[in-house]
Amino acid sequence: MLDAVIAELAEHGYDALSMDAVAARANVHRATVYRRWHDVGGLLADLFDAAGGRQWHPRDTGSLRGDLAALNHEIQDSFTEEPSLAMALIAASFRSEEAARALRRLWDDRYTQSEIIVERAIGRGELPSEVDARALLIAATAPIYHHLVLLRTPPGPHLPDLAATSAALAADAGAFTR
Repeated sequence: MLDAVIAELAEHGYDALSMDAVAARANVHRATVYRRWHDVGGLLADLFDAAGGRQWHPRDTGSLRGDLAALNHEIQDSFTEEPSLAMALIAASFRSEEAARALRRLWDDRYTQSEIIVERAIGRGELPSEVDARALLIAATAPIYHHLVLLRTPPGPHLPDLAATSAALAADAGAFTR
């Protein structure tokens, strides 16, 4: 069923997502979908929760800047692929409180999984142990979201690296110390 939701979102976007279309794509009776999920928000919440349950590990490039840049490239790629499921999911979260709560859980999970980047940098002596990992990760990734989602500017080939370098330099200067 969730594969049908992903396919519908990817092909038609949130605005065209309907319980009936998902049921048809999944080849089940619409009553089955309504009985289990009640509305599109419920479908999306389950989709976000399923995505959060997947194990994902950020790349280890051997340096803080490299790890942050790799993370940023991955984020940029997810927003620029056609069709972008990431863009569709964010759009959906603005229209469904249930989907918004699930998306917040997903982001929390992804940031928690990404904290290994900061832990590795501390272990290599690149950062002091007092660094607030979440603040550093948000600072490193925020420019990607800002440019691609808010400003809707075309992806820049250097943006992921520049954002990573800026955040790493700020962390080195003590900007994210607790």
